[in-house]
Amino acid sequence: MSNDKDVLFLLPQAFADAKQGSTDFYCPDCVTVNGLLAYHPHLRERIEVKVAPFTRPRQEVIAVLGPDHQGCPVLVLAEEAPPESAPVRRSITGRQFVAGALEIGEYLARKYGTPVPHR
Repeated sequence: MSNDKDVLFLLPQAFADAKQGSTDFYCPDCVTVNGLLAYHPHLRERIEVKVAPFTRPRQEVIAVLGPDHQGCPVLVLAEEAPPESAPVRRSITGRQFVAGALEIGEYLARKYGTPVPHR
């Protein structure tokens, strides 16, 4: 994983969840973040996007943030300092990250100048 680019982990576009039934599902927050990337395609040049499996444990996310922060969507920040007042948290591994669609939208707005999510 790159340390010089922010890395965004999303869930697959469709996934099965036997606990919920026999149909395919999607993650509403991941769809929201994907929509933001579609509105602002230049972001894909600045951040690395990876798809994590729906089933846990999500080893690639755990390797970076530890087992307590494997939810998606999650944006793992590059080693540089984040923008001031960005909604950033720190994992037990020491890596900074932003979790959740609205928080990721706020971070991207501060860092890359996209519009701010309306709440």
